[in-house]
Parts: sequence; C-alpha cells; structure tokens
Amino acid sequence: MLAVAALLLTSCGSVPITGRKQLNLVSDSEVLQSSLTSYASFMKTAQVSTQKTQSEQVTRVGKRIAAATEAYLKAVGLESEIQNFAWEFNLVKSDELNAWCMPGGKIVVYEGIMKIIGSDDELAVVLGHEVAHAVAKHANERMSQQVAAQMGANVLGAVVSGQSYQTQAMAQQIYGLGAQYGVMQPFSRKHESEADEMGLVLMTIAGYNPDVAITFWQKMNAAGQSSVPEFLSSHPSHETRIADIQKKLPGIKQKYQAKK
Repeated sequence: MLAVAALLLTSCGSVPITGRKQLNLVSDSEVLQSSLTSYASFMKTAQVSTQKTQSEQVTRVGKRIAAATEAYLKAVGLESEIQNFAWEFNLVKSDELNAWCMPGGKIVVYEGIMKIIGSDDELAVVLGHEVAHAVAKHANERMSQQVAAQMGANVLGAVVSGQSYQTQAMAQQIYGLGAQYGVMQPFSRKHESEADEMGLVLMTIAGYNPDVAITFWQKMNAAGQSSVPEFLSSHPSHETRIADIQKKLPGIKQKYQAKK
C-alpha cells in the first residue's frame, strides 16, 4: 500500500491553462502509439463527408485553433509539448451530434453537429473543446486512473484474502461501484468542464468570439439528448455546462481577448 501511495504521489503533472494537478502513470509515447492505431482503424471504415464547404470549414477553423494552441504553448515555455501533435481535422458522415479527439491531435467532427453550427465561431467552440482534451492529456489521465483503480482493487483483494468468498465478492463489487461513480465518472465530468474552459481560452486566442459558446450549448440542450442523471453521466448536464461557461467567460475575455 505504501508503494502504491508513493507511486501515485510521484506521478503527477499539471494541466496547461488551468494548472490542475493530474495523475500520469502512462507515458506519452504509449498513449500516442495506441491512439494512432485506433484512429487509423477508424478512418479505414469511416465515410468521409462529401460536403465540401463544411469539410473546408472544419479544416480552416481547426488549423487556426491548432496554431493558436501552439503559440500559447511556446509562450508559456511548453514548446516541447508541440512534438506530440500532428493535427488532423476530418468531417465524417453521421447524423450524431458529436465530435471527438484522439491524443496527438486527430479530431473527427460528425455531420450531425454541423446542422446546429451557424458560424465559424460556433464551430470554434467545438474544436477548441476537442483540442483542449488533447492538450490537457485527458486520455493519459483516464488510463492512469484505470491503472490506479486496478492497483486499489489488488490491494483490497490482499486485505480481504482471508475472508469468505461472499465477503471478498461483496468488497470487490462495492469497490467497483465506488470507483466508477465516485471517482471515474466525476473525473470524466471534470475533464469535460476543463476542456470547456480551455477551449474557450484557445478559441479566444485564435480570435474567435467566445460569447457564442452559451448559445451553442443552448442549441445542444434544445436538440435534446440523454435523460441520465448527471451523477451517473460522464458529461455534465447542459444546464451545468452553460452556468459554468457564464461564470468563466468574463475572466477569460479580460485575460485573453486581444485589445482593439
């Protein structure tokens, strides 16, 4: 147990922009290699969009966000992090209101979400959020949490090894539920909220209007999605998201918006 605690204490890093401490038990090279393999596999079967104007818009806005991101990293002394990114932005055929990012900067946008996007600024909300996931190394952190959870399960198993089979099974079940809903899900929601905040910063640095984030998420809310209670979900509710963005916008605009 002491060895596990020592490992966790010495495996911490900091997220750019927010400064939040995060657990890093998995190397960048491992994550990037796995990510590139998964992305290549996805793109082999995905139907790339034939919507030329929208595809060009995704590429245009994405590259501008990426350039702003690299400029920020250089400005704060994190230029070495840039080598981890090989930016790519693709629009694929799907009616799903979604977009996602692989570590290393491989970003996919679905045609469905473009139906509610009315400007480059609104698209920058989406792409800024996805780029932020890559910059914050959220995938690394999620993998590290899973490693830590397994360590905890192994320690628990050793502690109750002398108990009855029923006691051992119950202990593992309770631990699993606690890890899922008490640690993993809240951390996932924290990652989403952090990506929202960082995305607003990155799109602002890129010269886009961050105020549209509120109306964009209002549109997403109106489109209607899951009715799963927030504490059981890996994402914050749209209402929570909008409220958090409204709180953070003034400070972000004051600090990062170019003075005209």
